[in-house]
This record gives sequence, structure tokens and C-alpha cells, in this order.
Amino acid sequence: MPHDSVRDLISRVAQGRLARDVYHLAKAPLPFRKLNYTVPGHSKCTLYEADDLIEAELRRAGWAVEKEAVQVQAFRHDASRPRAHQYSSPQPEDPWYTAYNVWGRRRGSRQPDEVIILCAHKDSQSWVDSPGAYDNAVGTAADLEIARVLADYEPHRSVWFLFCNEEHTPWTSVAAAEQCKRRGDNVVAVLNQDGLGGKSREDAEAGGKPLVTAYTLEDGRRLAELMGEVNAAYGIGLTHSVVKRGFANDDDGSFVKAGYGAAIVNIGSFPYADPNYHIESDTPENVDMENLHMSVQAVLAALLRLDRDGPPAP
Repeated sequence: MPHDSVRDLISRVAQGRLARDVYHLAKAPLPFRKLNYTVPGHSKCTLYEADDLIEAELRRAGWAVEKEAVQVQAFRHDASRPRAHQYSSPQPEDPWYTAYNVWGRRRGSRQPDEVIILCAHKDSQSWVDSPGAYDNAVGTAADLEIARVLADYEPHRSVWFLFCNEEHTPWTSVAAAEQCKRRGDNVVAVLNQDGLGGKSREDAEAGGKPLVTAYTLEDGRRLAELMGEVNAAYGIGLTHSVVKRGFANDDDGSFVKAGYGAAIVNIGSFPYADPNYHIESDTPENVDMENLHMSVQAVLAALLRLDRDGPPAP
């Protein structure tokens, strides 16, 4: 893909649409996105309502949609623990719910057996009434916006979007990754978007626009470095850094554990420094929409490079 084509596509990322989706998913009409809360007068829980929005947007942009059912429970609230970590494992008598992985897929025209996955968890915290704007309405909105920008794009490799659930247990990305492994899918890259733009109060006050890309195994290192390369090549303007984690975590970690080492997470800070993490004040009003917009442009540029050139050599 010519350099100018990438620049044209990333210029189509719309900050207004990103903000609209974050507010829709984390304020109104959905105050939360969880299986154990239904808005009074509504017929579906808020997570199912979020699923409906995601499915409709994917179909509107021409992606083939599939839903994968996974049985989960809500976490219990434990007020004895630190504020951001007041959750505990459910008990056997607690109810089970059906959660869904929502997939959007498009088959590649040249190397369809090579699969690039963009993922984000769409649920908010099941144990507390947090809107979950940074965690993770922003990642959900990011991947939806990329799907819209690529509505008329014909990929060389197969591109899949995975909207999963991480704030209920077990994480549904585990089921998704294990299913890929059972089928023998040749997943060459996994890009997870979680907490884009979420940063410390000091960084926010200073106007910083960070993006951290974390990887677990060596196969993920070049993917992480690619995020920095496209940020520089297209003048996006993020302060980008790469970190290596000591163990597989987050939804990209589910794929690492399934044997797919070329997996990364794009996040606002590492260790995660958002002061509203996992609490009721994680609202859309606190989201740096410009930082989110820039981060989405970088993810899209990396996806287009991967589609054109294939996964980076180790």
C-alpha cells in the first residue's frame, strides 16, 4: 500500500465519532456495560445493548458478524480491598450468565490464511457501578472506528475484530483464543486496545499524549516497535514507548497463552496510571479525546502496514 494511501485512511479517523461512541457506551443511553444491570424499562442488560450497537456498526460497515456464547459470572464486591481492586471471585451459588464474543471478519484477497486480530474488551466492571469510559469504552470505540474507516477496504490478509469481555469471569478472550488454536487459525498478529489515553493526573494536566505498547514474548516485540515506527512515519505526535511485561496479561495475554506470541496491548500508561481506574469516576468527561484519536490513527496505520507487509521478522 502506498504511503499516501495509509495517510489518507488514517485521516478519516473521526474524533467526533469516537467521542459519540464513548458517551453512548459509558454515559447515555448506557451507564455501564455489564450482565448484572438492566436500565429500568429496558428489556436487555446493558452489556447486551452494547453488543447490539457493536453488531449493527460492524454490519453497516460490511463486516461479517458472528457471536460466540461463553458462560461467565459477575465478580463479587469486596470493600476490604484497595479502592481500584475491590473485586473477588464469585461463589458457586452466584448466577451464571451468557456473555458473547462479537466477531467482525473480512477475508483477505491474497494471503487469506494469515489472520490479523484487533481486539478490545467491551464490558465494564461487574462488581461496581463504574461507567468504564477509559476501561474500556475507548478501546471498543477505537476498534469500531477502524472497522468503519475500512468499510470499503479490501485487505490482503484476513482481518478480524474481536469484542470480548474481561470484567466478568472467566475472560471470554480465553475462549476466543483457544477456539482459534483448536481450528488451527494462523493468527500472525494480535493488537489489543485497552485504556487508550488513560494516564496519570500529572500527565493529563501537562497535556501529554502518551501511547504505551506492551508485549510479552519476543514475537511481540517487533509489533510493539512497529507502533512507534508508524507514529513517527505519519507524524501522529504521540509520545510512544515500548515495555516488556513479565507475564501474559490482558486479552492479548489470552492469545499468548494459547500459543500466539505475536500479541501486544496498546494502552495509555504502564503501569496503568489513570486515577479513576475501576471506580465510579471513570466517566467520558475525563477522557482525553484527542489522545484517543491519535492512538486510533496509530493502530490503524500499524494494521495497514501489517496487511501490506505481513508480520515483522523476529
